Amino acid sequence: MSFSAAGLLFASLFYLVILFGIAWITERGVLPRHWVRHPLVYTLSLGVYAGIWAVYAAVGVAAETGYGFLAYYLGISGAFLLAPVLLNPVLRIGRAYQLTSLADLFAYRYRSQWAGTLVTLCSGVAILALLSMQIQAVTTSASILAPDTSPNVISVMFSLTVVLFAMLFGARRDQTSENHQGLVLAIAFDSLVKLVALLVLGGVILFSVFGGMDGLDAWLLSNSSPATTMTLNVDDGSWRALMLMSFAAALVLPHMYHMTFSENPSPKALAKASWGLPLYLLLLGLPVPLILWGGQELAVTTGSSFYTIGTAQALGSRGLTLFMFIAGLSAASGLMIVSTLALAGMVLNHVVLPLKTPREQGDIYSWLQWIKRLLIAVIIFLALLFHETLGKNLDLSILGIISLSGMLQLLPGALGVIYWPEGNRRGLIAGLLVGLTIWTATLVLPFSHTANLLAVLGAPIIPDYSNWHIFVFVSLTANVTVFALISMLSTSTGEEASAAQACSMGALSRPQRRELLATSSMEFAKQLAEPLGFGVAKREVERALAQLKLPNVEYRPYQLRRLRDQVEINLSGLLGPSVARDMVKRYLGFKPMTRGGTAQDIRYVERALGEYQNRLTGLAGELDNLRRHYRQTLQNLPIPACSVGEDGEILMWNNAMESLTGITADDVVGARLLALPEHWHLLLDDFNSGEELHRYKHRLDLRGKPHWLNLHKAALSGPDHPEGGSIILVEDQTETRLLEDELMHSERLASVGRLAAGVAHEIGNPVTGISSLAQNLKLETDNPDILDTAEQIQQQTRRISTILQSLMNFARTGNHAQANHYEPVTIRRCVDESINLLSLSDKGLRIHFINDCPANLQVLGDEQRLVQVFVNLLANARDASPDGGTIRVSGNGDGYSAIIEVIDEGSGIPQDQLDHIFEPFYTTKAPNKGTGLGLSLVYSIVEEHYGNVQVESPAASGKGTCVRLRLPAFEPETGITPISQNERS
Repeated sequence: MSFSAAGLLFASLFYLVILFGIAWITERGVLPRHWVRHPLVYTLSLGVYAGIWAVYAAVGVAAETGYGFLAYYLGISGAFLLAPVLLNPVLRIGRAYQLTSLADLFAYRYRSQWAGTLVTLCSGVAILALLSMQIQAVTTSASILAPDTSPNVISVMFSLTVVLFAMLFGARRDQTSENHQGLVLAIAFDSLVKLVALLVLGGVILFSVFGGMDGLDAWLLSNSSPATTMTLNVDDGSWRALMLMSFAAALVLPHMYHMTFSENPSPKALAKASWGLPLYLLLLGLPVPLILWGGQELAVTTGSSFYTIGTAQALGSRGLTLFMFIAGLSAASGLMIVSTLALAGMVLNHVVLPLKTPREQGDIYSWLQWIKRLLIAVIIFLALLFHETLGKNLDLSILGIISLSGMLQLLPGALGVIYWPEGNRRGLIAGLLVGLTIWTATLVLPFSHTANLLAVLGAPIIPDYSNWHIFVFVSLTANVTVFALISMLSTSTGEEASAAQACSMGALSRPQRRELLATSSMEFAKQLAEPLGFGVAKREVERALAQLKLPNVEYRPYQLRRLRDQVEINLSGLLGPSVARDMVKRYLGFKPMTRGGTAQDIRYVERALGEYQNRLTGLAGELDNLRRHYRQTLQNLPIPACSVGEDGEILMWNNAMESLTGITADDVVGARLLALPEHWHLLLDDFNSGEELHRYKHRLDLRGKPHWLNLHKAALSGPDHPEGGSIILVEDQTETRLLEDELMHSERLASVGRLAAGVAHEIGNPVTGISSLAQNLKLETDNPDILDTAEQIQQQTRRISTILQSLMNFARTGNHAQANHYEPVTIRRCVDESINLLSLSDKGLRIHFINDCPANLQVLGDEQRLVQVFVNLLANARDASPDGGTIRVSGNGDGYSAIIEVIDEGSGIPQDQLDHIFEPFYTTKAPNKGTGLGLSLVYSIVEEHYGNVQVESPAASGKGTCVRLRLPAFEPETGITPISQNERS
């Protein structure tokens, strides 16, 4: 039975168009998201591991070694069953630092571009044999079905098809999506096709060739050759080597690393794949003995490796035969697409970009995309070239052994990433070079029929098909030995130690708290514009800000350090960890360290420990509970407290501090004191930088009310804590101060009240009598002299009564008498009312009053008493102003204060009298023109409102007097409000 070349080509293209359609509709979001990201799809996509082995090579190995073919499945199944301790740590590291390949992982952990480049070159050389294996399988199977078709044409057409598909769906670099969901679903469909095909063929053979299980048992009993073939010699080391290489494949094969880690939708999906993939591989392995026995029974002549095609042909079913060909095509194309995609990314990040960073590209994303597409084409072309020159002359199993044994050399370094922090790049590179040299000399050259150095040297053991496993173990042992010895004899750099700690299981990174040269996220974009271009730099910074849920413009030092790390992580996924690290280190550097070092980033450690809360056990868990207890004690302390680093960065801000300041901890922790509102910044920064350890009764106006604070400071450094900094306690003494003032006021009222009562009693009554007598005198005579004298007596008694009334008013004033009844008062309304009251008098009718106070200027106080203040001030200004003069009242807000100025155009106050004008009974007016208690009353009322009075004479204009009142401005109570800007950081 044969097919035409055109028919095979049409069937192949039809199947690949189906794959294209699956990937396309997935990328367009046609399929529900929960279908695409289902763990079953992820598990099936991992079936790309089997490749052409599942369809063809497994049967050939079974014919030679019996059940030894299962070693290819058992090794990787063991690796996935150990996922919690083997794969999960790599997944955690890869997701945290955007490490999309094994080369990225090595470059990050060992802090060496050479390590990443060496891993890339090793993978590239080894994978060529694996890709050649896929090309050979498809070419040979097509030649069996279409004998008249040139194998060279088939291999070229197949390679071009794979290039096209990989370019279309593998080489995109969409920054908004972490996974190639279309590719994943297409590969999952590939895996399902080959599984169904093999199960169908096995079922057909079982019932069509052997007539069921009974017939198979009878055939096995009557034919000893198959039974002898399907045994496993325990002394044969080849299956052990194959199992070890299969175990390593879970970590080191580019396509397996890509599908397992880079395309992983969630850790839960990997947990389900840890048993799902072994089950899938078990199902793949079940039909292999049946296919082998069926081929022997039907005397298939295609060779055991291609019994799948030959058996279907022998059964005379064109549909089944074509189905088996499509299954092989599916397996080969899936592995080649994912392998070249992963390998192209490795070459781009670790060979191309270190040599040529795209500094002047208009669109770096498009440039990277086209370079990656070009690399995909180059890799498949090299694989085709390898196939045409060497691969087509080698068995499928030998190609697989060469490839897997080469990739096995990366296993020691991969395990060292997780389990051996002491390993360093010198040991890794030396071990790899030794292992790869032995691998090349004992496996690659002999089996590719290029050169057999051991035979030339007359070695006692010469590589051949029976002892290849010995040289696999020898090369790996030499690799491990050199890696371990050199790592132990040489020292790791600080960067290597830090990366090793970050990669170790259960490790907690402890970064230092250092100040960046860039002071804002905008400067990040400007600095990165030089290597990336401004558009790309801006986009990457904005993407990092969005991932961290930070504002579009960020200034806080701690958040900037987080932003720097996130930018490096994102660039690592774009350009590779080495290029990203060097770029960030160069353009987003830190300021030089002072004092010989710097402190740990406590905020970062706290955040990381919070994420580890449920994973800490034993002593670590108890210590974490103790840490949380002490931290909660500080947070719930009823006294406001904050801790500040030596560089002025706020490290702790407890709940009481939030209540006092109205500023949440999330807004200020990690920022500098400079980021606080001005009044808090000036207070805390001055106190923190000063020498004094205590400051008592410091007045601070908050939300229109004065507060009196006691501040205490203690250093954080000590024998067990060498890091500097200080902790500041802020005691709110406002209530105590108010109680003290009320007590003093009560005592003052008592004494003044007694004085006023005495004055009223001792002076008031005689004065009333004198006034009455003078009134009677005026009624009893018409003598002008006597009437004039009586009038003068009455004027003096009225003056005495006015003085007594002013004294009584002064006695009734005092600080905080109405503190609990203060309400918002509009200054403009008070001034207007005062002007209206003064207009009722016949004095100063030609004086012009101008009220320039804003309508929204408010203070918290007693409106009537403030009107009394302005009446006194405006009356004094009126009395001092010339006819036609102007008195101007203006006001404005200054932070938490309201400033009101009363300016006249009078003669002013002599300098030698300015210090006495607020004293009771002191007046600058002419005799009989004032009592001297008006400004004393003003001073008392303003002080009662926690304000102050200043007098300038002459005023700024050079004449007149300016009286300036400063009162706490009223602000509505808004509770705890976040800082809207962090520019002050």
